[in-house]
Amino acid sequence: MPLESPLLDPLAGPVAPAALDAGTGPEPVDGVSVVVPIHNEEANLARLHEELTAALARLGKPYEIILVDDGSRDASARIMEDLAARDDRVKLVLLRRNYGQTSALRAGMDRAQFGAIVTIDGDLQNDPADIPAMVATLEAGFDLVAGWRRDRQDAQLTRKLPSRIANSLIRRVTGVRMRDLGCTLKVIRREFLSELELYGDMHRFVSILMVQRGARWTEVPTSHRPRVAGVTKYGLWRTVVVLLDLITLKYLLDYSAHPMRLFGGLGLLAMLISLTALVGVIAMKGLWSVDMSGNPLLLLTVLSGLAALQLFSLGLLSEVLVRIYFGRAGERTHYSVRRVVNLEG
Repeated sequence: MPLESPLLDPLAGPVAPAALDAGTGPEPVDGVSVVVPIHNEEANLARLHEELTAALARLGKPYEIILVDDGSRDASARIMEDLAARDDRVKLVLLRRNYGQTSALRAGMDRAQFGAIVTIDGDLQNDPADIPAMVATLEAGFDLVAGWRRDRQDAQLTRKLPSRIANSLIRRVTGVRMRDLGCTLKVIRREFLSELELYGDMHRFVSILMVQRGARWTEVPTSHRPRVAGVTKYGLWRTVVVLLDLITLKYLLDYSAHPMRLFGGLGLLAMLISLTALVGVIAMKGLWSVDMSGNPLLLLTVLSGLAALQLFSLGLLSEVLVRIYFGRAGERTHYSVRRVVNLEG
């Protein structure tokens, strides 16, 4: 079906690191770690475990299922503990409170032991049966295999349309030509995760961050099913949050290592405006003896000069903070664990 607006063009945007048509050669992994963030999914957990174990058994590799309870208020934690008691391949990470999906994913990834890490939601809308084929694709020589919900089973107005608009904007800003940036179902090589600092809601941009670091990536169509139990955690407000996070992402991609390039550039622009206005003030006063009391051009000169000074100062301060940040990277977590099951520490 033709698209009516370039804003909705799934491949619109500047030239960027593209998906590879084929992998670079066989690179097998030693096993698979599946990380599932859970928040109030008591009605889905038994079936989730059944479908995951059935799919992972087809791999012929060691595997583990890491369920991360993100402060659930229903019986999710108790049900997960029952699953872990019956199946030692089920590992639990119980967080002290609800930290959000990014922190829950990070908590599970930090404890993954195998070379391929699969991320999937606990609502059963993604089909675990897609995992074996995605792992096989990763082993063909990719670092990231992202799911693409080609036949998405969600409401058109409240979920699909806002998602398409958000995806298009993200592609335009980042240049990463990926069709479905919001699909949680992904397979990632473990070694890449040590380079990713995930906090806030940055799980949405894991694919972007990996591609910007040179990951070999591809997309594969995946099944998508309607939610049959539980309550969705997504809505129209989530789209607004994504767009706000996009500003943060753009800054992180382009200026996080050298913030003075952003603030210094803005400072130079403000200084240019101030100097131009100052020339006008001098001309008006010196050539035409204009009374400058309350003159807006004089006010523009002063305010632009102050803005330039503040921007330069902010740039210098940001440079210092960046050095401190990178110097301490890896020393902190953005979550607190209450208890783990079938895991060491």
